Amino acid sequence: MIAHLKGLLVSTGLDSAVIDVGGVGYLVGMSSRSLSALGSVGGAVTVHTEMLVGEEFIRLVGFASEAERDWFRLLTGVQGVGARVALAILSGLEPSDLHRAIAAQDKAMVARANGVGPKLAERIVRELKDKVGAIATGSFAIGLDASGAAIPAATGVQADALSALASLGFKPGEASIAVSAALDELGDSASLDALVRLALRKAAK
Repeated sequence: MIAHLKGLLVSTGLDSAVIDVGGVGYLVGMSSRSLSALGSVGGAVTVHTEMLVGEEFIRLVGFASEAERDWFRLLTGVQGVGARVALAILSGLEPSDLHRAIAAQDKAMVARANGVGPKLAERIVRELKDKVGAIATGSFAIGLDASGAAIPAATGVQADALSALASLGFKPGEASIAVSAALDELGDSASLDALVRLALRKAAK
């Protein structure tokens, strides 16, 4: 899993950029807000990334800040919100604005993003209402465990496995429980591939 890219900005498009890292060009999908923060072509950049894994694709999404990446993970955990819609929301709203909109249950503000209708906006503010406090205090919760308690942020291979399950459609809480169970069984030295495979089996039970 690629957590961030540090290299030279080769080019930018409407919704993506190419980052050269050691002679390898990485195509990274990005919100317009993150793209505008990159600076000039040819300059050095650091982009936080999320790897999306599907049955027929693997692609990178990039963010100017870790906070924006956290919000992307939360948004894509809502049913009906894919990567494209999440990036559209993050293009129109800064993380702080999005936090205020959800805290105030302001679905109209969220609905301003391209591809977000009133019903989806209502679902987003409703499902994320209980989770925005964790982001506001800097202790991003990736979901809730079986008892309803917040699960703290994961790092390393565990975070990568959570991202992989989220991209396959699992809710953050479901992914968190499955990955934690798989990690307990395999140990901290588990590879990403083994962790994801076992977590998928546990989630399917």
